[in-house]
Amino acid sequence: MSGLRLVVEPGELAVARLAPDAEVPTWATAGTFTTVTRTPAELSIVCAADAVPGDVTAQAGWRVLRLEGPFAFELTGILAAVLTPLAAAQVPIFALSTYDTDWVLIPGARLGDAVAALRAAGHAVTTA
Repeated sequence: MSGLRLVVEPGELAVARLAPDAEVPTWATAGTFTTVTRTPAELSIVCAADAVPGDVTAQAGWRVLRLEGPFAFELTGILAAVLTPLAAAQVPIFALSTYDTDWVLIPGARLGDAVAALRAAGHAVTTA
């Protein structure tokens, strides 16, 4: 599936890891993009990089690509169409899905490589 439209969203994100029983901290929701996932092993938070305190285990420097949705739940291969060219270009990803669309985090240092690979695969990539 080619011809998807993606938008490079502004700002830098971080992926933080807290204890599985930790409360969701107020800093986690300070920016315009936040996702919180609790599993038996961890509380994982993706949020604005500058909001994460220095004493929290986190990896900053992520940029986010938003797939322009919404996409019906019955559709297949949408995320694969984006991840396959990124894998071929050896660009690491951190993927997230919401009700309406998918979001792909890319290391900021590799954003140019990611955009080039996606465009070569026939996708349109713009900046928000």
